[in-house]
Amino acid sequence: MDKTRLCIVIPCYNEQEVLPVTAPMFREELQTLMDAYDISGDSRILFVDDGSRDDTWKIITDLAASDPCFKGIRQSRNRGHQSSVLAGLMEAMPDFDITISIDCDGQDDVHAMEEMVAAYHKGCEVVYGVRSDRKADSVFKRSTAQGFYRFMNLLGAEVVYNHADYRLISSRVLREFAEYKEVNLFLRGMVPLVGFPSTSVYYERHQRLAGESHYPLKKMLSLAFDGITSLSIKPIRLITSLGLLVALISFIGVIWSVIEFFLGQTVSGWASMTSIICFVSGVQLICLGVIGEYIGKIYLETKHRPRYIISERTDEKDYLNKQQ
Repeated sequence: MDKTRLCIVIPCYNEQEVLPVTAPMFREELQTLMDAYDISGDSRILFVDDGSRDDTWKIITDLAASDPCFKGIRQSRNRGHQSSVLAGLMEAMPDFDITISIDCDGQDDVHAMEEMVAAYHKGCEVVYGVRSDRKADSVFKRSTAQGFYRFMNLLGAEVVYNHADYRLISSRVLREFAEYKEVNLFLRGMVPLVGFPSTSVYYERHQRLAGESHYPLKKMLSLAFDGITSLSIKPIRLITSLGLLVALISFIGVIWSVIEFFLGQTVSGWASMTSIICFVSGVQLICLGVIGEYIGKIYLETKHRPRYIISERTDEKDYLNKQQ
């Protein structure tokens, strides 16, 4: 029986400080998997440069030149973390039996890959890396992240609690996942939709080994909003329910005002009228904003623009020969 070919997919964006530290860690872990977990010697580590502006791509090309286990592809411009992960998965799909995606910063425990591969050999096609705790995060980030997962599940989006983008996926699952053509990507919510046997492995998240995080609050909120609007229509249904509730209250208010008029108890009230107008106007603007977000996503999806564009590869000649 042939050994399993593994590709470790690592998205990178301006990681010149941390990449020299974590690349040897990934290489050592890959060797461990080759030696003890029936992983083929043809397995690779694939770095995906998301249009970095520093020396990240140069470091990747140097690594690929020094060790055949390292490969690299580069996006034509910065397109975001989710696009880079997808690009790496699709690049690896034809040649490898399984992929493991993991961030470059060293916060995710690389040794959890051993449990992932073991679970795959037991029949699981998808294995999620789940953080057992978030001690390395600030109190604010920890509370907002946990609230985000609960909120996503409340809105009907199927996400694995405390799981980001550290996961093992088999090529069989990736072939089916490739049929999902969304431009608005939220991989941690899309992968569970494919199905197939899955499980989770748990690990402790560490502090970033070097450099600074490239995922500030603004980007996290944007990702969260993309996840909600890409995977669930519950916000639209909540708007409908809210509209019905406001309409009901307004109808009761009309009946009440008519009764008060005939009883001769009406008085002019600027404050009450202003409050009602402000309340209804605010509800309308919020509803229009949410509906507009969905319309915007429909607009982007109908364009069918590419979700990633690869401009360079460290093994360009081999790739071109393969395409011929």
